[in-house]
Amino acid sequence: MPEDTQSPVGITLVGAGVVGRGVLAILDEQTALLKQRTGIDFVVRHVVVRDAARHSDLSTRHALTSDLDAAITDPAVGIVVEVMGGIDAAAAVLHAAFAAGKHVVTANKALIADRAAELFRAAKGRGVAIGFEASCGGGIPIIDALTRGLLGNRIDALVGIVNGTCNFILTQMSDNGWTYEKALAEAQREGFAEADPTLDVSGRDAAQKLSILASLAFNAAVREDDIAVVGIDTVQADDIRFARELGYTIKLLAIAERTGDALALRVHPSLVHDGDLMADVGGSFNAISVYGHAIGHQFFYGRGAGQRPTASAVVADIIGIATGVIPHAFGRLNIYPDSLGPARVLPFEQTHSRYYLRVTVRDEPGVFADITRSLGDNGISLSGVHQKEIDVAGASVPVVVTTHKATEAAMRRAVAAIDALPTVLPKTVCLRIVEQPTEYAEA
Repeated sequence: MPEDTQSPVGITLVGAGVVGRGVLAILDEQTALLKQRTGIDFVVRHVVVRDAARHSDLSTRHALTSDLDAAITDPAVGIVVEVMGGIDAAAAVLHAAFAAGKHVVTANKALIADRAAELFRAAKGRGVAIGFEASCGGGIPIIDALTRGLLGNRIDALVGIVNGTCNFILTQMSDNGWTYEKALAEAQREGFAEADPTLDVSGRDAAQKLSILASLAFNAAVREDDIAVVGIDTVQADDIRFARELGYTIKLLAIAERTGDALALRVHPSLVHDGDLMADVGGSFNAISVYGHAIGHQFFYGRGAGQRPTASAVVADIIGIATGVIPHAFGRLNIYPDSLGPARVLPFEQTHSRYYLRVTVRDEPGVFADITRSLGDNGISLSGVHQKEIDVAGASVPVVVTTHKATEAAMRRAVAAIDALPTVLPKTVCLRIVEQPTEYAEA
């Protein structure tokens, strides 16, 4: 890439799907603004696609090609933008770009989560950089914050809503009383969910993003496998309703917390108090709370998905590379996975939380005593018990129990004991109640 900022910066875009088209639109529409702000002409020299006929509408402004090697090795190209998705094929694109001495921008969170150390090491070996802002949080500049604005802080906790699909589904269930199935169908109709939504609703997408964010925040290499994951596909409308009656909203949270010299890492549906900022994050929006020892609580909010927000983050990285900001930090800072040792992870069973239980019981004498005994035998104390009145004697009835803090292991033993009671109709629903960390935690 030319060192003179007055020379054009050539770009090869690999992939012309939703995000790729968004990148092209911003570069086309904002040519004059980008030139005014940076002094640089950004020129898309190649758009690599498998079938040019499918993208003929782009051919009037951009050079479409299926020759990936030629598009990457073109001497006039300084930046390769990968927005094709997937892991193996995308990794091959990045390695080819590094071999050709090209910087890379990617929006591919699965790739970074799976191959970060390998790719970062390979890029540095060739003296080039990787921009990956768009991999987490859509248009929210959270990577920039962790790698620049918050570098002077010891990060104590990171809590976020980082999957727009899940947040859209849970918002529809909460606001409209819909079932999970109806909310998912609407998310697919609106384009927020894929035809196969498994990656999103299982919580794995959020876990991949958390692995990237936690690695940067805590200076330790976090793998997706380090993170305990529970999806939203078992969340029921009854629990959404009961949670609201108790003053909570259910959100899928990605959580990383410093616990002594270990990290507690988890993704799961969580009851969030209605007074918490996270409770008001609706639809496909994302939000990420970061707790630093000096800065306290920082709250990042914005569109976490969609063509333009994600493309905005990609273009920000293109500019950061072209101006030298990203390459300088990339080569100098010891905050990336290739330079970090593995995270010391607290086993999920040892994490502490408050809990919400919905127990379906037969309306018989002694039921409450049996439930509280099962909890008490495992060292768990109650903070509240709520039962709906019924008109038919002996019928089953939901009992909602909230607890004080307990370990995950103790709660699992208690739930198993509760489900074994003759008066209980299993399975008991168990969700975690999450309270935001305290600002300015002790060193």
